[in-house]
Amino acid sequence: MTKIGVLRDIKARKGVAANEIARRAYLYVARNQTLPPQVRYQAQLQLNTFGKYTRPTTVKNRCTESGRGRGIMSEFGLCRVRISVSHCFLPLILTSGFSSSSG
Repeated sequence: MTKIGVLRDIKARKGVAANEIARRAYLYVARNQTLPPQVRYQAQLQLNTFGKYTRPTTVKNRCTESGRGRGIMSEFGLCRVRISVSHCFLPLILTSGFSSSSG
């Protein structure tokens, strides 16, 4: 079963990707101090009209299996707990804590 946090993260990633160019353009205009204040103010108002899930700060890496938000290894998209459970299926991990052979 997919957790709500994972679905929210997917929605946020899509929203950020769809509006990234427009947000950056308005942000550049709003922060450019060589432009007149009225133009900068209008750009700031346009930035405020974007939705919640268009901000890059709303994107959070989550485990694709459990929905956990901490201890994510981005190469696999899994948290450390799921990697330790499925270490036999991931041959790239050669950590002493996960190895099956003693020695």
